[in-house]
Amino acid sequence: MKKCFPFAIIILSAGILIYFGFFKKGEEMPPISDLQKTQLEDTAGWETKTDDQAGVTVVVTPLELSNQSQEWRFEITMDTHSVALDQNLIESSLLVDGSGNEFKPIRWDGPVGGHHREGILVFNPISPLPQLFELKITGINDAVRKFTWQFK
Repeated sequence: MKKCFPFAIIILSAGILIYFGFFKKGEEMPPISDLQKTQLEDTAGWETKTDDQAGVTVVVTPLELSNQSQEWRFEITMDTHSVALDQNLIESSLLVDGSGNEFKPIRWDGPVGGHHREGILVFNPISPLPQLFELKITGINDAVRKFTWQFK
């Protein structure tokens, strides 16, 4: 009995802390506005795309894409064992909508060189939202890389 008593006190104390810490009466999560729902739906679930050619693997994930976004952001990771990754991604990248209109990036937030690079490529948003858009990156070991997504 003496061995079980400290264990029972710990369990009872933990239960009280959990109950009062997580189940406070009268407190609820604030409701999500229609704008927040739209933003969550627009930015959620973008597929990560990979291009592996010419000795370089490029992985792109859209992070923030909606008509409410002030910037469209793409996470880009490049990896190689054979060439230098010192390309200026602002100069070698384009966003192309379904009508063929081209948009240049406004900023690259990441390192400039090495055999492994990752960062965020930033564009002004396209308005109105295109049904289809493509991120085109050239000049990485003389390959043209195209990553395409559709708005649902």
